[in-house]
Amino acid sequence: MQKQLFFLSLVALFFLAGCETPPEEYMDPAIGNVSTLLQPTRPVMQLPNEMVRVYPLRRDYTDDQITGFPLQVASHHEGALFIMKPSSRPLSPAEWQRRCTYDPVLEVIRPWYYSTVLIEDSIRVEFAPGSKTGVYRFTFPQDADRKLLFATPLNFSGNTFTARTIFHADVPVYVYGRFNTAITAGFVSDSLYFVRFPERNEQAVVMQYAVSYVSAEQAKQNFQREMAGRDMAAVIAEGRRRWHEVASQIPVEGGTQAQRRSFYTALYRCHERMVNITEDTLYYSGYNKKVNVARRPFYVDDATWDTYQALHPLRMVLHPEQEEDMLDAYVTMYEQSGWMPAFPRLYGDHPCMNGFHSTITFLDALRKGLKIPRLAVAYEGMKKNAMEATMLPWRNGHSGPLDSFYQAKGYYPALRPGDTEAVAAVHPFEKRQAVAVTLGHSYDDWALSQLSGELHLHDDSLLFAARAENFRRLWHDSAGFFLPKDSAGRWIGIDPAWDGGPGGRDYYDENNGWTYLWAVQHNIPALVRLMGGEKAFEKRLDELFHTVPAMPRYMFWHRFPDATGLVGQFSMGNEPGFHIPYLYNYVGAAWKTQRRVRMLLDLWFKDNVFGIPGDEDGGGMSAFVVFSSLGFYPVTAGVPVYAIGSPVFSKASIRLPGGKRFTIVARHCSVKNQYIQKAWLNGEVLYAPFFTHQQLMDGGTLLLEMGPLPEKRWGASIHAPRCSDGK
Repeated sequence: MQKQLFFLSLVALFFLAGCETPPEEYMDPAIGNVSTLLQPTRPVMQLPNEMVRVYPLRRDYTDDQITGFPLQVASHHEGALFIMKPSSRPLSPAEWQRRCTYDPVLEVIRPWYYSTVLIEDSIRVEFAPGSKTGVYRFTFPQDADRKLLFATPLNFSGNTFTARTIFHADVPVYVYGRFNTAITAGFVSDSLYFVRFPERNEQAVVMQYAVSYVSAEQAKQNFQREMAGRDMAAVIAEGRRRWHEVASQIPVEGGTQAQRRSFYTALYRCHERMVNITEDTLYYSGYNKKVNVARRPFYVDDATWDTYQALHPLRMVLHPEQEEDMLDAYVTMYEQSGWMPAFPRLYGDHPCMNGFHSTITFLDALRKGLKIPRLAVAYEGMKKNAMEATMLPWRNGHSGPLDSFYQAKGYYPALRPGDTEAVAAVHPFEKRQAVAVTLGHSYDDWALSQLSGELHLHDDSLLFAARAENFRRLWHDSAGFFLPKDSAGRWIGIDPAWDGGPGGRDYYDENNGWTYLWAVQHNIPALVRLMGGEKAFEKRLDELFHTVPAMPRYMFWHRFPDATGLVGQFSMGNEPGFHIPYLYNYVGAAWKTQRRVRMLLDLWFKDNVFGIPGDEDGGGMSAFVVFSSLGFYPVTAGVPVYAIGSPVFSKASIRLPGGKRFTIVARHCSVKNQYIQKAWLNGEVLYAPFFTHQQLMDGGTLLLEMGPLPEKRWGASIHAPRCSDGK
């Protein structure tokens, strides 16, 4: 309690002394709550990377009615459990179906606290999260018939309650809770239960509770550990303290208020996933369907297709020990299930998207000096995936005929337009994604070749190094794109900007051939040569940003709804394009990277409810914002080098493990002064628009002189350091 009171006093002193706003105050979970086309962000109340997540159930921020309030959201964007709603109206099934009107003007949303008013009933709802716990407070009108309606049966003993439900068919979820006042309970129908608070007084109804995936007894232990002797103010204070720790790890100076709000909100989103589901020494695993004893914290809920590029690399900078725990959880999942997961959820691996990009993340971690004590076991799982698992999008399990074809021929075969799919295992909507699969697995196999080299497995290194070159098999030189081939090795003549059905999925995935033109992050020099050299490569990048779809946007988005945040054919709203603006650095045109990155941040990441250009995916897109706002980005996960962009802050300092700091100082930085004129790293002139991970983690200062016009000579002839050992 003393710690929480001290922190509240510290925050109060900030304001009373007229000091700068505490950085966590810039976190706004409402940013991005209205989507361009697909999924909006949710205003999630949660402690950093912790299990309990809650948000009001509504379509998005345009919806002025709330369906209910969950006690837990078990997985990213799904699994709202133990849903309830307050009511002062007569009990009936129709009352449960009624949606409650709220006024967004009266809503308070912070990662550590939520408050809204159900204006037709004059009921205030408040919530604060703990790690495995939460607390709601309901303030009813005086003399109202105070009730909570639940869609889950509750068991009562005095003013305490327990409940159990099943998530995703086989995951047990338990809750233990306590009210601060006397209760009566009953049911309205077979699926509707109520709790009434008969004492008519001015005291608000407080419901504290804990969630467990282990057992009912463990839920009670979680409650006692986190909630015993604590009121809501203490929970709020602790939550704010935890988010202050996150925000204060990267204090910034300069920039606009909007840029700070976008930056710190993105940093908050980067701490939504993965989540620690370890309860004392136990955890439930969806990979062996039982409760296990934990060796170290066990994390779930990831999406490597979305997070390997930037979110995992960001965590390797900010929280390397936590990243080690997360990667260890991947190894445990392999041991328990027999496969290295791609989208590890609470209930098991979700066969989403394509590729086995955890391979890249493990290589990236190793190259950046993280400790992976079971690397040999991890490699065993990654090799098994590469040699025995199906590469079909949205499918798990053993390989099939198309995978055997890939192993023999080096590319995934596509169907010609009008051909009927004869392979039953192909997902009827997701299709073969033949070009995307070939490119993605080329990157994966490159990572495996590098890992096998680290483990002195010479034959494996040669095998996967050869497979890493498979991207070349689909390069069509005269078309200047990666195009599909059929099983006979014949080119399939398509329009790479348009063909392939919904999302281009016959050949690509969620994006068209313009996006996948750049999907060779693991061998950028080879891609430059395929395009005819540096000047030709630079020209193609210009064409990407300048070539608009050849049809009205509503038609383009009907075909490619994921390809939002458009600038020409470049899609800021989908993960495969994140690295593309930084590719100018590799051909001596660093000033174009600076211009593009600044424009993209300003255009597509506003600090309002529309401020995310696509499906945010729980940290993938936000990590792009964090890195790019700081002024650098990890273009190739697996190569410990950062490409420099254009920072939006005049100063940002990253607090690193061991008490070190890496500081980026951008003299004269402003909205107009976005171009680097000169650069120094630790006092030495820096000619290249790159620095290494080791240089970052050693601490020091990157000093940039900014100006309003490009200095085209800076970074014009110096290319990325080719390092493989983190030096």
